[in-house]
Amino acid sequence: MIKKAQVLIDQYNELSKKISNPEVINNHTELIELSKQQSEIELLYKKSREYVKTINALENNKLLLSDSDSEIIEMAEQENSILEKSLLGLEAELKILFIPKDPNDKKNIILEIRAGTGGSEACLFANDLYRMYVRYAELKRWKAELVSLSDNEGGGIKEGILAIKGSNVYRDMKFESGVHRVQRVPDTESSGRLHTSAATIAVLPEAESVDIEINDSDIKIDTYRASGAGGQHVNKTESAIRITHIPTGLVVTCQDEKSQHKNRTAAMKVLKSRLLAQEKERLAKERADARKSMVSTGDRSAKIRTYNFPQGRITDHRINFTSYQLDSVMDGQLNEFIEQLKIADQEASLQTE
Repeated sequence: MIKKAQVLIDQYNELSKKISNPEVINNHTELIELSKQQSEIELLYKKSREYVKTINALENNKLLLSDSDSEIIEMAEQENSILEKSLLGLEAELKILFIPKDPNDKKNIILEIRAGTGGSEACLFANDLYRMYVRYAELKRWKAELVSLSDNEGGGIKEGILAIKGSNVYRDMKFESGVHRVQRVPDTESSGRLHTSAATIAVLPEAESVDIEINDSDIKIDTYRASGAGGQHVNKTESAIRITHIPTGLVVTCQDEKSQHKNRTAAMKVLKSRLLAQEKERLAKERADARKSMVSTGDRSAKIRTYNFPQGRITDHRINFTSYQLDSVMDGQLNEFIEQLKIADQEASLQTE
């Protein structure tokens, strides 16, 4: 740990040296980039410096333990006890701070919600999850934009796709990917029998141009008339877009906007994010033997959470965490679950260090 801390301190000091260079000061772009790099490691730098300072203080105190004055020895022993306790706390903090950051953590996301098994009840649950995540985004002061919505005739939604933008959206939402199961008595169930249905959540980091490059020859674009509400406009204008990525067979549709150009832009954003997610999943599988995380990385076939309405209970099966605040969670109060998942992920990372 002492070597890691010293390397980090040297790295921070080197950045400070570069930032104070007159040539860099006059280069606005380089100055911003170097300042950003320094800002990202500032907390780690402060903790590393405090850690090294504490170790040096302990080393210096060891010399006092051989002093001939008993009072000096007693004072050194008392101070060492305090320093050793502080050192343990700093080591624990540094272990977490030195865990490599997910490069996607700061990205915006594409959130896909789909009804799974359970017929109309699954569609109603998918709609509940849709509202839950929109509400959570509001509480986090993120911006949630509707990309696509497919209603179900019997109520609820078959599919909903949102683009969510804000600070560290992927970091807080990435553990939501997977199968969400609901247990409740549907309004149409006269006998009061408990039904089980499910919805699938996919959280995709929004792809940037530098992440995914798509050749025009690899896509097929079709236009068609949008369906649903919209009056005469949807009957006369082919504004809806369907993009097919030929190499992978991925198909993305978007009809929420009246403008064909806007629909194409939105559909391309979703396609790039799905391709990025595919690549991320491929790399994750390659590394699976090297690191088995106790928190799912987003395997959509895995049941991750159960919402039991009769008992007002929610259980996350990945970390065996249960809450009885069902109404609050469905109203977007997801922080407790998300923080517990972050802690579990950190612990799993520390075990592989």
